[in-house]
Amino acid sequence: MAEIEDAIERADREAFTRQPPKTLKGQIGYLIKQLKTTRAVAEEIGVSQRSVERYRKGQRKHPPQAITERIDAAVRQRWQPQVRRRRQQQAATTTGITVETRARCGYTAPIGTTDDGRFRRLTVHLPPAYAQRLFNARDAGATDQQMRQIIAEGFKEIYFQDGGARATGLSDVTLNDIDYLDLDY
Repeated sequence: MAEIEDAIERADREAFTRQPPKTLKGQIGYLIKQLKTTRAVAEEIGVSQRSVERYRKGQRKHPPQAITERIDAAVRQRWQPQVRRRRQQQAATTTGITVETRARCGYTAPIGTTDDGRFRRLTVHLPPAYAQRLFNARDAGATDQQMRQIIAEGFKEIYFQDGGARATGLSDVTLNDIDYLDLDY
């Protein structure tokens, strides 16, 4: 599961200043405008070029559920790219990101302390450096586990160690068994 990728995508959708087209005809029209040809749209969503032409003209209004989902995903992926970039740039330079999750957090700690992983519900604001690392990792094609590790390092520094004020012997925080994860920036 790509939980973190999905969380970033949800956060991006919250940044939209206008909602994407909701009708099938509007969505196909938008995709044709973006991709320039009906053939390119057909390849993108996995249907024939003739089907795309029927959707555009309104001759076919109810495609199968799987195709409807692919069309919706293609539109949302391309919708308001400047708004997404501006919001991500702001998070990576000034505001940071807020991570809300319920997951099993475990860590390696000195002997005599309780380092058993347990479920915690955390809402932690991470500084811009972590947002920058997370976006760079996603753009570089990092796995969900690699992006989890970036968030876990942020939790270690901000939540567990309180910026160096406590738990200085703590190392290697891990996030496992994520129930939900949500990002806001």
